[in-house]
Parts: sequence; C-alpha cells; structure tokens
Amino acid sequence: MHRFIQNRMCSRRKILTAGVSLAASAAGLQLARGAAGLTDDQQHRREAVRRYLGKQHWKPRGCIYVPARAWNDYQTWRNYDPHEARRDIGFARRLGINAFRVWLSYEFWLHDADALLSHFNDFLTACAAAGIRVMPDLFESDGVEPTKANLNDTNPWTASDVVSPATKVVNDKRLWGKPMEYVQWFMHHFGNDRRLLAIEVDNEPWAPWRMIFAREVMRVARRANGVVPLTVGGNRTAQSMYFLNDGIDILQTHCNFPLTAAAVRNRIHGEITIPQMVLDMPIWMTEWQRLRPHGSGWGGGHLQGNAWQPDYRSMAPLVHHAEIGNFFWSLMLKPAWLLVQRHEGTISGVFHEDGRVWSNADARAISQNPAFHAPELKAWPTWAHAIPRKLGLPVKIAGDTTQKSP
Repeated sequence: MHRFIQNRMCSRRKILTAGVSLAASAAGLQLARGAAGLTDDQQHRREAVRRYLGKQHWKPRGCIYVPARAWNDYQTWRNYDPHEARRDIGFARRLGINAFRVWLSYEFWLHDADALLSHFNDFLTACAAAGIRVMPDLFESDGVEPTKANLNDTNPWTASDVVSPATKVVNDKRLWGKPMEYVQWFMHHFGNDRRLLAIEVDNEPWAPWRMIFAREVMRVARRANGVVPLTVGGNRTAQSMYFLNDGIDILQTHCNFPLTAAAVRNRIHGEITIPQMVLDMPIWMTEWQRLRPHGSGWGGGHLQGNAWQPDYRSMAPLVHHAEIGNFFWSLMLKPAWLLVQRHEGTISGVFHEDGRVWSNADARAISQNPAFHAPELKAWPTWAHAIPRKLGLPVKIAGDTTQKSP
C-alpha cells in the first residue's frame, strides 16, 4: 500500500511534467468556453453562488480540520467527540478562521448512517455558533484501500488516510449505486444547509476512472438542486476545470511544499488570478503548508534540515498578500496525513491538544495578529512518538498534551 501512495505521488508530479501539454490544452479549452459566454441558467447560478458566499466567504480564511488522533476519515466520525470539536473550534477562532475543510466518510455512512448524520449535525451547530462555515468532502482519491484493517489502523507508522470508495468500486460503474445513494442522502440532508460553505464531491480525482466517477458524483449532486455551492478538490486548477460542464461552482488548487516564494507567486497568478478573472468564478487554494527550498518530499528524496517541521510563516505572507480564499493544512498538530510524507518525518499543524502551539511565529503569520501568544511546545505528542524514534529525528518527545490547557 505504501508503494501505491508513493506511485500516486510520483504520478501527480509526472502530470506536471510529461503530461503538462495535455493539462494545458484542457485548461485552454475550458478557458475559451468560459470566455465565450454563459447560458442564462449558468449566469443565474453564478449570481446565486455570489449571494450565497457573500463578501465574507467569497475569499474564506480557512484551514483543514481533522481531530488530532484521527488517522483517517472513518476514525474522525466513528470517534467523534463533541467536547473535542468545540475545544478545537475555539483554537481556530484564535487564528481568525472562518471556514473549515473537512472529510466525511462514505465507509462510516455504510456502517452507521444515523450516527454520521448526528455527529456531523452537531459539528455544524458548533461551527455555526463560532461563525465558521464548513466545506465537507464526500469522497477521497488519496490513501490506501478502505479495508477493515486499514480503517481501524492506529499504528502511527502504518495508519493512513483511505481512498473512498474502494478502487474496485470506482472502476466498475455497476457498483456505483451505493455511492450515489450516499450522495443523494447527503444532498437531501445538507444540500440547502447554510451552515455549509460548499460541498466538495471528491478530493484530487487524478486517475481517469476516478475523474469519471467524480464527474458523475458532481452531476448527481447538481440534480439535487441545492443552494450550497459545489466544488472538487483539485491539485491544479486545470483538474477542476474538467467539471465546468457538470455544475461546479468553485474551482480549487493545492500548493503543498513549494520550493520557492516565486513558485507560490506563479501558482497564484497562473492558477487563481488569471482563470478567476476569465471565468468569473471563485478559485481557492484549499491546501498549503510551507516552503521547502531543498525538496518537497514528494516522490522520494529525503528532507533536509528542519524541513520536516511546520513553518507556516515561510508561506503565509505570500498567501495573505495575494488576498485569495485559502485553507492551510492543518489546525491540529499531526503527523503527515499520507505515508509518503510521514515516513520522511513530516509533522504539520499549529495546536497541540492542550492549546499549546508548535510556533507562535507561525500562529501570528496565519492570524496576521502580532499580539497572538500561547505557550509554545516544539515537540511530538507522545501518542506519535514511534515516528521520530524510528527515524532518529532530534526531537524531544512531548509529555501528554491532553491535560487541561494552562
């Protein structure tokens, strides 16, 4: 499974090199269609999305939220704790966050749909009380297969995000009935729920059959005719453009571990500023973390120096200066979500569970609040100690961070 993730990340980078002409031509085609004009229905939808988002959420200040000890989406909702959620929402408000990007779990819906409905409703209520709107993702294209063992794995070295639904389901249209039932169920309950910022139908559907599946999910969601805008997690804006004829309302791009500030500026200009102007649609950077001048850590190559640590202050000023809708990864301090990064020692996030932060400098850069202050602890949580010990990282292992915040 680790090989699958490694190959998946290598494939992602190959798209940007050997396949760049294909992506560029697809992007150009879609841009041309956008410039050619909109139907009345499309124009009405654009206007409705603008009204729905309003000035405050047209360019959200967001973050990825996954509970500290959840290793995948199934565990997020199986182990949902209302008190933990409200505590973490309080941390987000300290950073001035007004939007969360979260992953739902089709696999947990199969296990207990009523529990998922109850847990997600509670989470939305808590977020709304804090002025935070939520963008849930329905399916996931990154990770290992959703076997029972993988869904329940809590070993820090092997536990991973899971693809959803399973690859064998995605690759066989005859098996799409249940996933589409899940989409219809979700749209019935939440398609008009204004506690939501948007609905993301899939995250990074990079492979051809994943893309075909995700486009059908988008069409099913659109036929529900909800007011909540629809989007898809796109590693590049061109990936989101494949959905322009399927009802997408918001495009996305991701920017994890770019090498230089110039690369970030170029990404923002080419993937957000220009297509947003031409298409007259919101385009958000829904994943960003830090600069890594000596290598991103994707697809091989060991990280150098302190590149495994959080360093949001290296990238936050670039994002804020561009005044774009954005979501950083992630609110809670966690070992990397994907094994290819975790096995390089990557740890991301701002807050420990007790309210201490890895870096006040990072928190100030994200919040744009020079007065932000919290107790600081640059150390791994004890429940993840197996990772730095296995890799021999020069990090002091933290004490238990679940005690009451000072």
